[in-house]
Amino acid sequence: MTSFGAPPPAAQTDPGSRYEEVASGFRPILAAITDAFGRREREHSLPLEQIAALKQSGFTATRLPVAEGGKGLSFPEFLNLIIELAEADSNIAQALRVHFGFVEDVLNQRDAARRALWAPRLAAGDLVGVGFTEIGEAKTDRFSTRLSQTADGLRLTGKKFYTTGTLYADWIDVSASDDQGETVFAFVPRTAPGVTVLDDWDGFGQRLSASGTSIYENVEVAPGNLWQGAERLRYSTAYYQLYHLATLVGIGRALVRDTVAELGLRRRTFSHANAALPRHDAQVLAVLGKLRAQVYAAQAITLKAAEAVGRAFATRFAGDEAAEEAANIVAELESAQAQSVVIDLILAATTSLFDALSASATRSGLGLDRHWRNARTLASHNPRIYKDRIIGDWAVNGTVPPPQWIAAIHPDAKPAVA
Repeated sequence: MTSFGAPPPAAQTDPGSRYEEVASGFRPILAAITDAFGRREREHSLPLEQIAALKQSGFTATRLPVAEGGKGLSFPEFLNLIIELAEADSNIAQALRVHFGFVEDVLNQRDAARRALWAPRLAAGDLVGVGFTEIGEAKTDRFSTRLSQTADGLRLTGKKFYTTGTLYADWIDVSASDDQGETVFAFVPRTAPGVTVLDDWDGFGQRLSASGTSIYENVEVAPGNLWQGAERLRYSTAYYQLYHLATLVGIGRALVRDTVAELGLRRRTFSHANAALPRHDAQVLAVLGKLRAQVYAAQAITLKAAEAVGRAFATRFAGDEAAEEAANIVAELESAQAQSVVIDLILAATTSLFDALSASATRSGLGLDRHWRNARTLASHNPRIYKDRIIGDWAVNGTVPPPQWIAAIHPDAKPAVA
């Protein structure tokens, strides 16, 4: 697998690994979609063509086995590829996070008919978006979005936010409560009658990730496109967090690229500097060296934690429930521990680059501010203060990490006092 800052990729291929063979085929596309100065983000130009190119190339199906139309990448190899994508454009990487999570879900399915339905769709390039989180007065113990049995069949009604990537998707994975109050997941075409997806995400980072609102008004749901809550990916929390970390590492690699490029062009310096050119200034070079080291360490930690998810996946069909449970716990703990450290490394790097380039680097045309904005936005997901507590509780008390969680209003919460 390619190492950041290493000699040319061919010299870094692991024995028996297909990673370089697969990744090299996608690198011309990644080079073409690289948003080096954040122009798309600054102009709010949605990356529709770029995502279409990834679909057509087979990039979005890389985790599927070769026999099912994919590339058969292991989970660590896949995550390394996401790092390369995020280095090119972290908005696109984030927009595809839920899609790849669904691919992981399909790979873990024991229902042969369900896998037979979805694997060909994914191999053909279909993308899956999400309608999970509700805001406003939504509660943590149930969804206000409802799936109801009517005289005309199953119908879905509700409103979601943080629907990352859904604007670019072919299908939407929507969580709801059914008539019995049970959690279900309905898959509906994004273009189905009654579905509206808005480009209203107003965060200061990841501006093109299409993380805004989706609305469902009496949308028809085919019975074959309905899943129960207990049938979902067991290591989903570890997967989704590690994907965030891979995107953060990609941001780190991009900021190293941009800092090196800008430093090489600079002629202005200070009268009390150590050299006539910034590129020869020992103190400036030390800043750049530490920045690279921070990103290198973040990548190494992330890919090491990815091995735990790979082991959890390997237990899925081994027929040993205890081993599967243990592997999933380890995957959650390792991803949480990685989160606690990687975020600090990348946020420090996104700030220290300005120590190397000084005040002129804050000009908007360079787009260097996007690295901090995007990293800070991603780092705010799945609050690490809770992950630190979970790690400590396991270490001291053996408390098992919580399963998939939800962000909303706790049912015991009292109304805010004005």
